[in-house]
Amino acid sequence: MLGVPKSNNQNPKTIAVGPHPPKIPFLGSYAASEYHGCNLKHYFGTDGIRGVAGEPPLDPTTVFAIGVALGDYLNRNGHRRVVLGEDTRESSRWIADTLAASLTSRGVAFAEAGIIPTPGVAYLARGQDFAAGVMNSASHNPFQDNGIKIFDHSGLKLPDAVEAELEGEITRLRSAMPPSAVHATAPDPKLHESYLAYLAACLAGVDFSGMKVVVDCANGAASAVAEELFRKLGFVPVMMHASPNGRNINAGCGALHPQAMAAEVVASGAVAGVAFDGDADRAILADAAGGLVDGDRVLLIAARALQRSGRLEPPVVVGTVMTNLGLELALNREGIRLERTPVGDKYVLERMQASGARLGGEQSGHVIFGADATTGDGLLTALRTFEVMAQTGRPLAELSAGFLACPQVLLNIRVREKVPIERLDGVRRLIERAEAELQSTGRVLVRYSGTEKLARVMVEAESSSAVEAHARAIAEALRAAIGE
Repeated sequence: MLGVPKSNNQNPKTIAVGPHPPKIPFLGSYAASEYHGCNLKHYFGTDGIRGVAGEPPLDPTTVFAIGVALGDYLNRNGHRRVVLGEDTRESSRWIADTLAASLTSRGVAFAEAGIIPTPGVAYLARGQDFAAGVMNSASHNPFQDNGIKIFDHSGLKLPDAVEAELEGEITRLRSAMPPSAVHATAPDPKLHESYLAYLAACLAGVDFSGMKVVVDCANGAASAVAEELFRKLGFVPVMMHASPNGRNINAGCGALHPQAMAAEVVASGAVAGVAFDGDADRAILADAAGGLVDGDRVLLIAARALQRSGRLEPPVVVGTVMTNLGLELALNREGIRLERTPVGDKYVLERMQASGARLGGEQSGHVIFGADATTGDGLLTALRTFEVMAQTGRPLAELSAGFLACPQVLLNIRVREKVPIERLDGVRRLIERAEAELQSTGRVLVRYSGTEKLARVMVEAESSSAVEAHARAIAEALRAAIGE
């Protein structure tokens, strides 16, 4: 039996952020909450399978069953080789080894990329040698958590239908215990080199020489690649939180806690800075004065640059239900339409493909450059933004001029179960009251997280006092009804 560290994550994350989106009917809020994990799937959420490492669904038995189910699926479709990647959590190694053993038991070969950003695995999966990519990471979650993200040969996250097929197999296979022997192998350095060469090629011809930037790796996957990449491109990087120890990933640093990065930008005299999350698929930036630049502002900067160069065709940017109304208004003034999806870069990409949009992303810092990648890539997001600075000669603070964010409050409530919101009468009445008061000047969105046992309450409006009062009232009602 594998030795697995067990721990409990009892610290709900509650944050307040500052941007706003258009009026969406109350029933739309219901649809969003149910779409995002209200008992639709048992294992897969909006970003793969996630949980506390060592506990279901990330106990050794289930992890082994996941690998077997994936191996059987690949065999049925004539594919026989997988690339494996991981972040810096102490649990990532045994999860990768267990997956390697289960894939091998089904005759599926694998190559290990070792510690690498999630978008690196997505990129490598698109290569001719691999049928799929599997990344072990819980992204921005604390070290106790982990996850399994699966990409197909196109570098895309699995469609819902395939996830549903795998879920049935995983449930059936869980009765088989994993073997005691695992297949530990050394990472192939050529896989890292391939990913870094791809990123460098995306920025070919851009002069970053001497550009001083602060880089916060969140003690996560970016620690293995960021400094080498930035130096290769000519930057002068000031590295932060790039010494992972298995437990310090995302701990008071990175994209969830970018204040230290922003302060270092000012202290070091850098022109800008970037903070990644644990698996480096998202990026939060800071300008020279320490002002934070979130995903919404990055989308505006990128959209303007693509439009100037004639590469934003059709003139569409894809956001989510969390995207601030300020971005939509700023884009509209420049003849660019914003389309919205449920939360999750998987759904953003699906809409991009359906509409032909070349740019999409989330306020949290997941940004997808459709001409370059099939998923959010924090390294690419930072480089594309710094590219605009280099080419225009303008400081980062000026590039998102015209973006006026409406007050927005996001509260996270840890819940014991995900009951459809419409069945919680007290919560429903408070949402209806808030929407009646805000009318066309604001918006209320209540949904469940697809990756954690959390209910998320978002309220935004022109009045910050109204936003705060309504959000807290709804959050308290949720806590009373289904809180842990």
